[in-house]
Amino acid sequence: MYDAIIVGGSYAGMAAAMPLVRARRKVAIIDAGERRNRFASHAHGVLALDGKPPGEIAGQAKAQLLAYPTLSWIEGRVQIAAKQGEHFVVSTQAGDHLEARRLVLATGVRDQLPPVPGLAERWGSLVFHCPYCHGYELGGGRVGVLASSEMSLHQALMLPDWGPTSLFLNGAFEPDEQQLMQLNTRGVALERQAVVRLAGQREAVLTLADGREETLAGLFVAPVIVQSGDIARQLGCEIIEGPIAPAVATDEMKQTSVTNVFACGDMARPAGNVTFAMADGATAGLGVHRSLMFEGLSG
Repeated sequence: MYDAIIVGGSYAGMAAAMPLVRARRKVAIIDAGERRNRFASHAHGVLALDGKPPGEIAGQAKAQLLAYPTLSWIEGRVQIAAKQGEHFVVSTQAGDHLEARRLVLATGVRDQLPPVPGLAERWGSLVFHCPYCHGYELGGGRVGVLASSEMSLHQALMLPDWGPTSLFLNGAFEPDEQQLMQLNTRGVALERQAVVRLAGQREAVLTLADGREETLAGLFVAPVIVQSGDIARQLGCEIIEGPIAPAVATDEMKQTSVTNVFACGDMARPAGNVTFAMADGATAGLGVHRSLMFEGLSG
């Protein structure tokens, strides 16, 4: 019997484990090895780790956790999670069955990209989501925003701080009068021709429907964000449909609507990055420990 099972071993899940193993609690992390930022060569904007490859950050964190004797690391994918009496039972696709007093969900989200040929192959190298994470490295060069919905307006208004910006509407929406005024004030150029292809290795080369080509230092897009897996729904956790993505509802200590089930990281936030994921995970870990510590003391 574990004190806590953490489903997902990326930044949030590992951060949740740290305070628990340091409190000598028995913890299992079950991880399928699919970090959201695995497509990026370097992580930026992470204090003291700026510019370090994401795999190195995750690898070092895992090695540090494994130095604690109460941590078990299980490679695999959780298929079923259910409450059984006062405990939780978790089953993996490989047939492992584990029990715990608390459950932490850190399964993250998946990015669904617009179906433009050549775009997915450049995700993380020339195509990005977060300007705070990747904008500076584009050196002030010309950047573009490929609209996927009206939410892309926010990206387009942000990006002039990183370089001359063009918004490629791509049929996703048509700005109203106020939005056009905002774009004009920020100096954002508008392109209404559809983007039919993306190419390039060192620069992003967009081919438009009329045959023109546009060369950019980088292209930003707001992907459709969906929950990775359905474990939270299996357990009956409340899901909030936010303006950017659905998120598991939690309280200030990251407990979900289901008692003793906690959630953290991108799956339980309106938006996220490595720093937010770590902070969210650490909060969940503290929340789990507090719930274990005070269990049975109130009666």
